[in-house]
Amino acid sequence: MIDRKLKTMLFVPATRPERIEKALASGAGAVIVDLEDSVPPDAKAVARESLENFLMHHDGPGIYVRINGRGTDGFDSDVALCARHEKVAGIMLPKAESAEDIMALAHAGKPVIPLIESAKGLLALSTIAATPAVERLSYGGLDLSDDLGIEGNTEGAERILDQCRYQILVCSRAAGLLPPIDTVFPVFDDEQAVTMRARRARNMGFAGMLCIHPRQIAAVQSGFAPEAHQVEWATKVMEAAKSGDGAFKVDGQMVDAPVIAMAKTILERAQ
Repeated sequence: MIDRKLKTMLFVPATRPERIEKALASGAGAVIVDLEDSVPPDAKAVARESLENFLMHHDGPGIYVRINGRGTDGFDSDVALCARHEKVAGIMLPKAESAEDIMALAHAGKPVIPLIESAKGLLALSTIAATPAVERLSYGGLDLSDDLGIEGNTEGAERILDQCRYQILVCSRAAGLLPPIDTVFPVFDDEQAVTMRARRARNMGFAGMLCIHPRQIAAVQSGFAPEAHQVEWATKVMEAAKSGDGAFKVDGQMVDAPVIAMAKTILERAQ
């Protein structure tokens, strides 16, 4: 079963099916088997066949599949594969730019996570988010940066991407979707850096992060978990709220309904 409150979604290339079981045992909230970017054009058919064979014999947790984008040669075959297997828990659609892109997956009968990777996708966010079958939103930071013509790994690029995160968050909330998932972070050998990146995404309203290496999982989970002092504060608030008073103080801070809701969210994340 997929954890809908997942903090980590780990990519595995479909060309390496022996890694899928390892990924499923890694502690990741979900595993995404990739048929797109990590698979060379001349290996798409073999990758699809490998994934088909895996799914025919797999009786463990469900997986997500990142298919090739609408309009590519592999799109129809990828969607048909996902439709055939109940162990495909959802489809990640790259380069989503319209509601029509999502609707082209309707016959697969799977939840969809659109990846926003272009200016067109950003402009269509509200209609994409409101399209039936969309479960939550995510984005591809590198492809989006390339499409927008911004220089990656710079302060300016982060400011622009933060604007994109803002739009994704607001459209997700307005459409009643599950909270969005942040893009991949290319660093996996610096646990502190990964944790800080995840914490920043958490503070911006995101529920998790796309991961490219199993070593990122623990660090990302740590970043999305509330700190000890937050849990302590939230526990005090919820204990005090049992009094039934409309408003009260905890540690010198006035507490009312929105603050109680925040404390409840913190304790849910801590679990």
